[in-house]
Amino acid sequence: MSSKKVIELFYDVVSPYSWLGFEVMCRYRNVWNIDLKLRPAFLGGIMKGAGNSPKSPGLVPNKFLYMTKDLNPQHVLVLLLKNVSLFLPPTGSLAAMRFVTAVQERETGGDEQVECVSRELWRRIWSQDKDITKPESLTEAALKAGLSNRDIEEALALATSDKIKEKLKKATEEALGHGSFGFPVILCHVNGGKEMFFGSDRFELMAHCIGEKWLGPQPKELVKTPN
Repeated sequence: MSSKKVIELFYDVVSPYSWLGFEVMCRYRNVWNIDLKLRPAFLGGIMKGAGNSPKSPGLVPNKFLYMTKDLNPQHVLVLLLKNVSLFLPPTGSLAAMRFVTAVQERETGGDEQVECVSRELWRRIWSQDKDITKPESLTEAALKAGLSNRDIEEALALATSDKIKEKLKKATEEALGHGSFGFPVILCHVNGGKEMFFGSDRFELMAHCIGEKWLGPQPKELVKTPN
């Protein structure tokens, strides 16, 4: 088997489209010959840096209706509330993404904790309409993700450090540098170059780019489906 192709996934848990892309890519890490790198970043910084507005899709009625239908998570197996606005997120994500970054900074030997914590935060905000800004909210999500009380306390403390603030800022600036104007952004390292794909509906094109086969959001070769 040839060496694995590096795929970077830039995301923020305040973005429901990121959740769809995240789940699909986490499944394909066991199907495609890829090395998936999770890159937590800050969507607020992306929107500001790119001059984008979360209100803009709602200004075009037909586009708003289409995007509402487009965000149909049934084929990806995630549960989104029907009454949560897609374009005016119910809460900020800076504290949450600093916490996710801190979890990643402490983790060794992979991204398992980052994956689980990110998923629980998505569930809180988009499935349960719960807070993700307070330390107790982050603690509850991390406990459900399987982290110990000690791990959580250390991650919460680390999340307020200049080191983590700078790391999150750098990841956000890196995504902007690749041309991001929103999330998710998937960056494929191919033949010494980089190809950027935006959104959660470009997997067929991405598969072609990296020489793999798109098997749908629930590939038959799936080894493990996230709970």
